[in-house]
Amino acid sequence: MGFKRRMQSATGIGATLGLGLALAMGAPQVALAQEPAPLQEVIVSEGVLRPLPIAVVGFTGQYGNDISGVIRGNLRRSGFFDPLNPASFIETGLSLANQPTFPQWTSIGAEVVLYGSVTPRPDGRNDVGFRLYDTYRECQLVSYQFTATPEQWRRIAHKISDVVYQRMTGESGFFDTRVIYVAESGTQLNRLSRLAIVDQDGYNPVFLTQGDEVIMSPRFSTSNPDEVTYVALGQDYSRIYLKNLSTGRTESLGEFDGQVLAPRYSNDGSKVAFSIIRGGNTDVYTMDLRSRELRRLTSDPGIDTSPSFSPDNRRLVFTSDRSGSARLYVMNADGSGQRPISRGGGSYTAPSWSPRGDLIAFTKQQGGQFHIGVMGTDGTGERILSSSYFEEGPSWAPNGRYIMFARQTRGGDTRLWTVDLSGRVIAQAGYDGRGSSPAWSPLLDAPPANLGYGQAPDSCPS
Repeated sequence: MGFKRRMQSATGIGATLGLGLALAMGAPQVALAQEPAPLQEVIVSEGVLRPLPIAVVGFTGQYGNDISGVIRGNLRRSGFFDPLNPASFIETGLSLANQPTFPQWTSIGAEVVLYGSVTPRPDGRNDVGFRLYDTYRECQLVSYQFTATPEQWRRIAHKISDVVYQRMTGESGFFDTRVIYVAESGTQLNRLSRLAIVDQDGYNPVFLTQGDEVIMSPRFSTSNPDEVTYVALGQDYSRIYLKNLSTGRTESLGEFDGQVLAPRYSNDGSKVAFSIIRGGNTDVYTMDLRSRELRRLTSDPGIDTSPSFSPDNRRLVFTSDRSGSARLYVMNADGSGQRPISRGGGSYTAPSWSPRGDLIAFTKQQGGQFHIGVMGTDGTGERILSSSYFEEGPSWAPNGRYIMFARQTRGGDTRLWTVDLSGRVIAQAGYDGRGSSPAWSPLLDAPPANLGYGQAPDSCPS
């Protein structure tokens, strides 16, 4: 197809609040009443290569059309696909037993076609099979079958989207994921914050806390999509919590002498890095989650905060104002070798190391605006991806190609947005409620016990 080559040639409000605090000094799950907004417009700006025209035919059987609709929405939001209007389809009623009539698809400009079926099983589950064909080479690109309970149809649609994305781009997908964030309600003077979680496309939002604490800096464990950490501020305390999303179990890392900020898991899930404001100074610490041993990594007389581990856990990036303005620094996991990497003007905050290991995302304040950008791990190649009145808190998708962040209007309305590494595909995230400090989960790779899958070999030459 050449699409992979074409694609490769294209080039948290809470974190800022945490820095501001440094400068200044277990609830039941409840479904949200708010429904997701209709599909947001995806802005693909000048210079981006043409998205791949794909025909996603309505699957036959229970929830078939719903599954197809979710797949279209996922692929469209990626910016790399252009799902064609089903009203333009000439051939309908495709069966898994038959190949498409290829000229009928090429005549409407479809370069690939996806179709499938939902078949009930005697045990109450469904088999969801699908095929993806290259219409010009007239060969099968991939064929898969999932088995799941009927209520898991949306999860299956996300997993099918991931298979299609990976087959056509050569990169892993990101659709079968969730986002944890701080849900906001109320007024500027009387604002309620709650920990919340939602599917990456904006569906199934759930509150995880009741609003009796101020919530900041939620983050997933990259080794376990069921484990999250966050900061909760009460009347006279600040605590770092660890929460298991499956069991609902919540535990505190303990009481600290000082204000705690910006926790982040190591990538093997064995440690949490965070900052403590103590005695007028703010430093980075790590805690071993087994032994609960606390280790101080920085001791400079400045504000050191927002640590983020490299994928191999050997280094951390963090923000420090020790030179007079907020800059990005890297250090070894034991605190040695601290050195600045950001080189441009302005203030740098909220660094986040890419899961690929090659880039660091950040927030930058300069020229009366806030910016989301990326740079190499040595500070070279800085690029700004998005700019506005106020935006903050970049979090990587698990494939390292997309970044979610919070954007605030002058009126104080904060929403979640996404941008790709080119900076040319930017959109409001699927969840349309007010929220900040988003964090993307790893792929939900381990399917439930009642969700199996199988794959047939491709017939297209590579």
